[in-house]
Amino acid sequence: MEKQKFRIGIDVGGTFTHAVALDNETYELTGKVKVHTTHRSKKGVAEGIVDALKKLMEELKIDPSSVNFIAHSTTQATNALLEGDVSPVGIIGMGKGFEKLKARQETDMGVLEIAEGKYLDTLSYFLDTTFGLEEDIVEKILDSFERQGIKVIVAVEAFSVDEPENEIKVIEIAKKRGFLATATHELSQLYGLKIRTRTAVINASILRKMLDTILMTENSVREAGITVPLMIMRSDGGVMSVEEVKKRPILTILSGPAAGVAAALMYERVTDGIFLDVGGTSTDISVIKQGEARIQTAELGGHRLYLKTLDISTLGIAGGSMVRYSGGKIIDVGPRSAHIAGLPYSAFEKIISSPSEITAISPMKMDPPDYLALNLKEKKLALTPTCASNILGLIPTGDSAEGHRESLEKIFDFLSREFNIDKIRLAQKIMDIVSEKVIVKLSELIKINKIPEKFITLIGGGGGGSALVPYVAKKMGLKWRIAKNNDVISAIGVALAMVREVVEKSVIDPSEQDIIKLRREAESMAISSGALEGTISVQIEIDKQRNIIRAIASGSTELKEKDRKLSDLNDDLLLEEAALSMEVNKEQVELLGSTSYLSIFACHLVEKNLFGLFKKERSEIRVLDRQGIIRLQIMDGYAVKSKVKSSLEDMKKLIIKNISYGDGGSIIPPLYFLFGSRIINLATLQSMEQILSLSRMEIEGLPGEEDVVILGEKV
Repeated sequence: MEKQKFRIGIDVGGTFTHAVALDNETYELTGKVKVHTTHRSKKGVAEGIVDALKKLMEELKIDPSSVNFIAHSTTQATNALLEGDVSPVGIIGMGKGFEKLKARQETDMGVLEIAEGKYLDTLSYFLDTTFGLEEDIVEKILDSFERQGIKVIVAVEAFSVDEPENEIKVIEIAKKRGFLATATHELSQLYGLKIRTRTAVINASILRKMLDTILMTENSVREAGITVPLMIMRSDGGVMSVEEVKKRPILTILSGPAAGVAAALMYERVTDGIFLDVGGTSTDISVIKQGEARIQTAELGGHRLYLKTLDISTLGIAGGSMVRYSGGKIIDVGPRSAHIAGLPYSAFEKIISSPSEITAISPMKMDPPDYLALNLKEKKLALTPTCASNILGLIPTGDSAEGHRESLEKIFDFLSREFNIDKIRLAQKIMDIVSEKVIVKLSELIKINKIPEKFITLIGGGGGGSALVPYVAKKMGLKWRIAKNNDVISAIGVALAMVREVVEKSVIDPSEQDIIKLRREAESMAISSGALEGTISVQIEIDKQRNIIRAIASGSTELKEKDRKLSDLNDDLLLEEAALSMEVNKEQVELLGSTSYLSIFACHLVEKNLFGLFKKERSEIRVLDRQGIIRLQIMDGYAVKSKVKSSLEDMKKLIIKNISYGDGGSIIPPLYFLFGSRIINLATLQSMEQILSLSRMEIEGLPGEEDVVILGEKV
């Protein structure tokens, strides 16, 4: 019998560090543990990571040789910046010719504010490289840095994204002298010298702090007998190798919130929805559209960086937010939580007698004294949304937010008398206040991202998912579900995350050769970060407005035939799943085409308005994989069945048929290229030549008779 293999994920949260072990084949949760996050330890959060790993290995009796994958998220980089625990940075700026004056100005960072009241000191020297780099002057600059106690440097030259030789040489000299060093071209291939310099400076400032943490965790993994590479969560939802983190620790900022989104994509297989990771103090909200999380450009201290993070909105409302009252009425909920006040939730306390009174407290010194606390003989308790949701029967049996019903009934009977309101109405009042705050943000995200409400599912994660999501979804009239194993969903996301690398380049009207070059560079970086060559797929995006071409490479650390050992559904069951998603009878649904792993279904709908005087026809489309997971949803589209050998010609005909022209030139409707298990999104490409070039690369080497499907979206 083949020995069971495990994937281990460790997520560092605000209060607890969770560790999970998943079966490597089925992705089923095998076991979980939690320890307190060690924010204040001399070893930082690394101590909690190590403790969680040891506890998990011991409790589950995991043989180190059976671990196939191990990764952790980290708050170390974020904490270092928020707390100002950074190293001063020496900058060696370079430029030549007419550009050197501007380059001198843009590479001198001075003092950078990195958080409220926290600053990063930099010292800048500039070299004129018009006639080449003088190494003896670099040595003298490094001597000056040493005398002033600066041990970390950044090498930056104008246009180094095209000619990085001088940056590379400065880094080599500095490292031989024992300096930690960063070159700007290693972090970004985009023009914009000031932003590139700023990004490199912040990266350099946390190098020493991150190296200490990484070495401790890596050594502990090796001491535990685990031989597979340790991976670290990135801020964009992927993972990267320890060696890469040692060079680019800035990519781990916000890796904690990113873990939950990774789980929504890989574990919950969300296609279109909004993931709410509900903790005790705050809720992280992220949009997933067409199987992809929204990405944004990061800012720090109000300064833009060349760093991509998941677009996550954080609200100061969650399962442990405290109720506030004044004048005998409930007036608000949050932002302070029971955790901040140091009070237990009423929901989780077994009490024998009713509370004696309620009092108003200030959780923190500057807070208004209107936060509600329940006085018992021996302790005070907090009233939270988790308590209200339990009274309303929204928490399922066995959920991490499930409370003691009998005790809560006593508490709410007492509160009902105090506030002269029915206890159910009181619980609803609390949840109405909470949900309104969440609904405002959700409505904004739905509008910005243009997601049809029919497609949206709210997915609740985190220990407080059941305390918020069901009530909010009901108020908004949206579908919802609580993620499986929601209390450890972020740790599961870490365990399942793919290796990810993003390469961006400033290019005007990129050619096929530009695309091929960038694609290869992204693949190479993904391999350096731990992905196996045969597992890597690359998505190309072109931002015409900013003249940027982007390659996103994703891959696995192991070769697997498919994601999980799940049973394939037959065509009839797949059709039923598609009909259920489109909310129509299965007789209205037809199979448009299929690949070896994907099935494309459509339903022709006629919508009438203005008393039936006008009607609009559309074809709603669903793409399902063989396990019945919806991989793509289109409100109104069309499909063309083809073979690999004729697909480019068919795609060309489809583009010509549907192209339109406006003031800005030709407009090509969004296209998707489907083959095997792959869905290639061609929507960001701007011309027929780019679309055909990329498609040609994707199908290179495939059998000519293999089935493909081209999908178009009407806009």
